[in-house]
Amino acid sequence: MRLRNRRSFRKPEVMIIPMIDIMFFLLVFFMLSTLYMVDLKTIPVNMPKVANAQTQTNVNYLVTMKADGSLYLEDKPIDEETLIQNAKVQYSQNPDFAVVIRADESIDYGKIMALLDKLKGAGITKFGLATDTINVSQQ
Repeated sequence: MRLRNRRSFRKPEVMIIPMIDIMFFLLVFFMLSTLYMVDLKTIPVNMPKVANAQTQTNVNYLVTMKADGSLYLEDKPIDEETLIQNAKVQYSQNPDFAVVIRADESIDYGKIMALLDKLKGAGITKFGLATDTINVSQQ
């Protein structure tokens, strides 16, 4: 009984084109998924628009102040006293601690300054005010 001719066995081949397609697919998948991981958890507010703003990606403490005066820490509502106490604790653990305030465009300037004054009274010295950027051609 004869099984098979030895010449009928083909050498195994590695199909490189489908492997390249799969690698490109994985590359695109991971690039898009990391873009969504960077997104900050924030409450939508109508921030003022400016042309010459700096972008800062490492934000320690993101505070949102809506038009009605309500405060949010990232995407969770928080009262002012708790916000100040949490910021004081964070600042004691990290001397490079910074607070970034996202305030609605229509909010009273005095409310923002009152919050900054209370944070300053808690010992925090690094602040930032968030804005939306516009292109110069859109003005």
